Amino acid sequence: MSECAESITYFLEDIEHHGRNDRTISAYRRVLLEFEAYLEGEFGKSPVEAEYRDCMAFTHELRTQYSESTVASYTSYLNRFYSYLVRVGRHDENPMELVLEEMSESIESNPSRRDLSLLEMRKFVATVHHPLDRALIITLLKTGMRSGELCNLDLIDLNLDHDAMWWNPRAQITKQPDSLYVSAKHTHGNESGGEVRAASNKRKRETVIPIDEELKETLIRWLSVRPDTQNPAQPLFVGTAKRWGERLTIDIVHQTVEKYARKHGWYRAGGGATENVTPHYFRHFFTTHLRDRTGDRGIVKYLRGDVASDIIDTYTHNWGDRVRRTYLENIYRLRPDSPLRSER
Repeated sequence: MSECAESITYFLEDIEHHGRNDRTISAYRRVLLEFEAYLEGEFGKSPVEAEYRDCMAFTHELRTQYSESTVASYTSYLNRFYSYLVRVGRHDENPMELVLEEMSESIESNPSRRDLSLLEMRKFVATVHHPLDRALIITLLKTGMRSGELCNLDLIDLNLDHDAMWWNPRAQITKQPDSLYVSAKHTHGNESGGEVRAASNKRKRETVIPIDEELKETLIRWLSVRPDTQNPAQPLFVGTAKRWGERLTIDIVHQTVEKYARKHGWYRAGGGATENVTPHYFRHFFTTHLRDRTGDRGIVKYLRGDVASDIIDTYTHNWGDRVRRTYLENIYRLRPDSPLRSER
């Protein structure tokens, strides 16, 4: 019996011992065998060798065949399977945890999720000094974007009112200095900007996010040391270590955040989404704090990429100015010495 077949057999025995009925066990077996066949056919590897990208590719394949509810069920089966493999020492980490975080937005309303104050987050950010790491973390905290969307950012998606600009920003933000543009078109496996993308932007429409002075200073510091890249799309965030000059991946962003969160006592193996601070937690933090400050769910949903153009049109004809004004008046500051005022 192969290592993979053995792992699946032992896992199914494990869930049987936990009281699962025959029908449920058969469903688990069917999904795991389908997953195994897919990985072998597409990548020549087994489930025990699979990484985040392989799991995400399979999830994308499921979406072409099944309803969202079925996809959610199947991915939950895989998540439990990998949790078992980690527990018995047959896999270093659960690659499905990150897939589920990227898939599901229901986590935003989870009341059991770790509740961090702005003061606590400032102390955390103060421990991050590397220009790239700091730029990643502050961009996530200040924009609420997903890690895949952050990885997909190109230089043309950034317009800064500063001499550091040596490129021409895309047309959508040419007349909007100090802005970030997040496309709704980048899709995993498809070419965009002359490059096949490894992550998807899951927005219902393109989004222009204002940049405040704090994020601007952070990005300028990063741009001053950003390595040159051969990538024709000119990614905004590229590697400074093993993947020198290459576009960052979701895995790297996740590992970066985990490294600092673990040192801060905010991450432990097996902790799960209710306890661990991950890139997706920053999206939750952004949503909660900005919504409480502004009281304007429409603008927060726009910044998150959760509303389509027809919804925005019902708000105001001067939407862009309203977003910028509201955002800049209410976005929290992450410097340790910033006044808390009556920060909620």
